[in-house]
Amino acid sequence: MKCIYCGHFDSKVIDSRSTDESNSIRRRRECLNCGKRFTTYETVETTPILVIKNDGSRQSFDPEKIKKGLIKACEKRPVSMSQIEEIVFDIEKTLSNSLNQEVKSSEIGEMVMKRLKNIDEIAYIRFACVYRKFEDVSNLINFLKTL
Repeated sequence: MKCIYCGHFDSKVIDSRSTDESNSIRRRRECLNCGKRFTTYETVETTPILVIKNDGSRQSFDPEKIKKGLIKACEKRPVSMSQIEEIVFDIEKTLSNSLNQEVKSSEIGEMVMKRLKNIDEIAYIRFACVYRKFEDVSNLINFLKTL
């Protein structure tokens, strides 16, 4: 770390502690050249994930949209809020770990459906009706036959 007083590039860490928000680390450093002390803050740099919509437009990934869709699909079903949040967290973690900066909205929808199918089939069907945009009952029946 470059000293803010003399510009020397070597320093030693005297003290480290997390900040109140716990999203960064405060480090107290001492320059090995001039001996003066200074403070630095270390934070994690994240790359935003863009979602490619069906019309080709792009927007930032928003886990709240997944959560809202799941809440609507699971309405009056025995699915707890912690299960919904677990699905959202799992999808967000999967996308962050994939190293892809862009993801198609259809891929996110498939990820939601895959996880929802294991929790509640009725909620899964409700979500699929909106996600797959069934235009008539025959499309829904064909989908149900594949289950």
